[in-house]
Amino acid sequence: MIGKVIVGSSFSGAVKYIVQKQQAKVLGGEGIRLMNVKSMVDDFNMQRMLNPELGKAVGHLVLSWSQMDAPKLSEKILMERAKQYLEKMKIQDTQYLVVEHRDTKHPHIHILYNRVDNSGRSISDKFQRRLNQKVCKEMTLEHGYHLAKDKSQVNRQQLKGADKIRYELSDTIQRASKFASSWGELETVLASKDIRLIYKYKSGTQQVEGISFEKDGMVFKGSKVDRSLSYGRLNNTISANSRRQFRGISTVNTGTKMNIPTTKSAQVTVAEQPSSEPDLIDTLLSPVHQNDPEQIRQQQIKKRKKSRGLHL
Repeated sequence: MIGKVIVGSSFSGAVKYIVQKQQAKVLGGEGIRLMNVKSMVDDFNMQRMLNPELGKAVGHLVLSWSQMDAPKLSEKILMERAKQYLEKMKIQDTQYLVVEHRDTKHPHIHILYNRVDNSGRSISDKFQRRLNQKVCKEMTLEHGYHLAKDKSQVNRQQLKGADKIRYELSDTIQRASKFASSWGELETVLASKDIRLIYKYKSGTQQVEGISFEKDGMVFKGSKVDRSLSYGRLNNTISANSRRQFRGISTVNTGTKMNIPTTKSAQVTVAEQPSSEPDLIDTLLSPVHQNDPEQIRQQQIKKRKKSRGLHL
């Protein structure tokens, strides 16, 4: 179960969108007449006049579930979940409308509520997005809904605005990070996709402690794009790639076959290396001959001289 929080200014536009959409079904509401769109809009606007200074009085919430949860979600259950969600989100004593949309494979409902409550007070929208994540996770665990392990099941075609950019970033950066063996290499690949890296440095130092990504004028912290894209985890991934690449080169130089993805420009065989210059990797990997015959002979001579009382 996931939720989306939207704030708007037009009850007319919002009501028409969720009620008149193809395969929409009104499940219920509170404090408004459900006979037609006009009566719904009039009732929302009438209460809105109790606090005319609140410009964006339209609260719009979208709750979505996995396709695997569909058998658990009757109209009655969806209405119960809507009420539970509103209570946990501290949206109380106000008008609301709940509508189910059946135009996608994923079960989802739209909830419109009046940010001007029954007493004329404003319902705050501060920290709602953070609370939304917490509430959705609680309800998912409480009711045993499907909990996706990654973003692979998200329908990219339905995404818009910031959500669309965030998922594009996640997909692109995760693909690039699988092969990048340095931060410079990752920056180059992402730059070709119009993605810029923004490093956060520890105060007064050149030590990197965080990272963000910019695309189309939008900036997201790495951990907010995906947990695997925080600076620490990305750095571990890049370091692991670098070690694998080094081991791959070492294996080629020692004559062992190993399938390693390389570019054409980087494919160099042992026979092509200059024979006049010693190879550093060969030197590092060459075995140390601890049982060298000459060394053993010198040690034996030394022992014999000691036994005769002759010291070197």
